[in-house]
Amino acid sequence: MAEFIVAIELGSSKITGIAGKKNLDGSISVNAVVKEDASQCIRKGIVYNIDKTGQCLTNIILKLKKQIKHDITHVYVGVGGQSIRSVKNVIVKELPNDTIITSEMINELMDANRNMTYPDAEILDAATQEYKVNNQLQVDPVGIPANHLEGNFLNILWRKSFYDNLNNCFEKAGIAIAEMYLAPLALADSVLTDSEKRAGCVLVDLGADTTTISVYYKNILRHLAVLPLGSNNITKDLTSMQMEESDAEKLKLVYGSAYTNEDDIDNNQSYPINQDSSIKSRDFIDIVEARVEEIIENVIYQIPSEYFNKLLGGFVITGGGSNMKNIERAFKNNVQVQKIRTAKFVSQTINSTNADINAKNGTMNTILGLLAKGDRNCAGAEINPDQNLFDENKPIATPLSDAHQQPRKPAEIVGQGVVLTAAEKEKAEAERRRLEEEERRRQEEEEQQRLREAEEKRKNSFWGKFTRKVKEFSGSILEPEE
Repeated sequence: MAEFIVAIELGSSKITGIAGKKNLDGSISVNAVVKEDASQCIRKGIVYNIDKTGQCLTNIILKLKKQIKHDITHVYVGVGGQSIRSVKNVIVKELPNDTIITSEMINELMDANRNMTYPDAEILDAATQEYKVNNQLQVDPVGIPANHLEGNFLNILWRKSFYDNLNNCFEKAGIAIAEMYLAPLALADSVLTDSEKRAGCVLVDLGADTTTISVYYKNILRHLAVLPLGSNNITKDLTSMQMEESDAEKLKLVYGSAYTNEDDIDNNQSYPINQDSSIKSRDFIDIVEARVEEIIENVIYQIPSEYFNKLLGGFVITGGGSNMKNIERAFKNNVQVQKIRTAKFVSQTINSTNADINAKNGTMNTILGLLAKGDRNCAGAEINPDQNLFDENKPIATPLSDAHQQPRKPAEIVGQGVVLTAAEKEKAEAERRRLEEEERRRQEEEEQQRLREAEEKRKNSFWGKFTRKVKEFSGSILEPEE
């Protein structure tokens, strides 16, 4: 039976699908990579046209099936893009003196945090920071006696409408979701070293339309934000010099540099835009450097002040924008940190003949990180080679509503970058209503039992017996004689 994993990333302006197999030696063999231009339905990683996005997803699956010659039962999906942000939250629990903290108490804190509501926002994940036991910070407080317990959490939010739109797209396309992951966390797990996460570092993913910042310290995610700025903003700035966007993109790729030494600038030099026009090198350099500096300044602004001087792991730059010449020098000039490296490829061993992957230029790191997260076989039945996939009228796959037979508890997935699917949320909500109904019935039964016991107690009390005797005696007096 065939075995492979399928992952899909919805990027700034394109959708990428990948199919690969995990080998026994830990390496990953990539069987297929396909892309769809999604500029007409996705902006900054966010779905704004459900029908067109659904069609793009359908095309991705069909192209993958054609290459791997098997049906696809379900896929792994990366969640990212604009509006993702992190918010700190503290849950407090007061305890009787010297109460020993149990795992159940910790789970209660996690549940209470996960049940927090934010206006128009969905909690995608919650990363536990530390627990405050009395006045001491602890990573694992179970077994410690205390009278005060605080759970410090980092909730990662996304607009609820974006979450709903994403799930609707896959439902419309008939594509089952095996698992949803936070794309920035999947990327971090594939490009950051354990020592960088432990010592403290900032991962900067320079995309086309967005820049994602992830801050780690002591192996814990401390901050996550997505800026609506990317390398495409440089291209758009260049169009202000009266050139087409396609020409501006070519100029950026050929001559663009994040930093240029003043002594190397020739004020008399010009760069050709086309056969009829050109741009002065000085003007070009000023535009490019100004936008790069703005992006870097916004990255710095996102780093929490309490961690800024603790980031011994430095800065790690990745994404398509990391290919710009002298990008590391530009960061060093602005952040005053000497430890800066560019992650051009993931840490896993990847076997592939695909040119985009073998280019190792940072553009495929996120989709490879998602592929590495997969642990469930996505292969279906073998496809008849004579079958025309693009003429199929049936759905691509049956929605995997039973992927998780029981809704997972927050303690099972907290801080792992796992996002509950719509099907899981429905199950969790149904389970919540069931438990509430059981609790309501239990309370009603307890109340009825309490009333019965109170009535029985009243009847058996001295005054109850006395009153009953008086009533019986009064009744016998009032009875008419025969």
